[in-house]
Amino acid sequence: MPRRTDDRSPGDARQPYSDEGGTDAHHAQTHDVRREEATRPKAKEDHDDFAADLVDAQSTGGHVDESILASDDKELRTEMPDLDADDLKRLSILTVGTRLDQGSTYVDLNALELGPFKALGDQTAGEDNRFVAKRDTDHEMWDRIVGQGRSASIERPGGHD
Repeated sequence: MPRRTDDRSPGDARQPYSDEGGTDAHHAQTHDVRREEATRPKAKEDHDDFAADLVDAQSTGGHVDESILASDDKELRTEMPDLDADDLKRLSILTVGTRLDQGSTYVDLNALELGPFKALGDQTAGEDNRFVAKRDTDHEMWDRIVGQGRSASIERPGGHD
């Protein structure tokens, strides 16, 4: 292979593809790119609610400034003995008066038997609630407190304050 005069690398005389539009352009010259694209297996779309809530949290920022750590709630330590101090540090409870985001998923630690729910736009956290937002909770902890695979129901007025 003849050595190119503009190649200054020691012992490597391969011709670079940068003058042809880079490696993608060279690949297009030597392969049927459209056929490759059409026959390449597509990844299944993930319609996981948790992924949607994570995207929602990244776009709105979550309730970080409107919550306290569950580990600061001394009564909760005795009411949820299966969670240790480190677990409780991973949960954020919305403070009283915090407005719930319409369509976001929450669970009330005071009413775990009711399961997770999607909030309506006019709901706020009351004194009798310990709301935890799904988007502010890691996946593993959420599954531990609400039950794995348990889907959220649409909240109706009067169910939670």
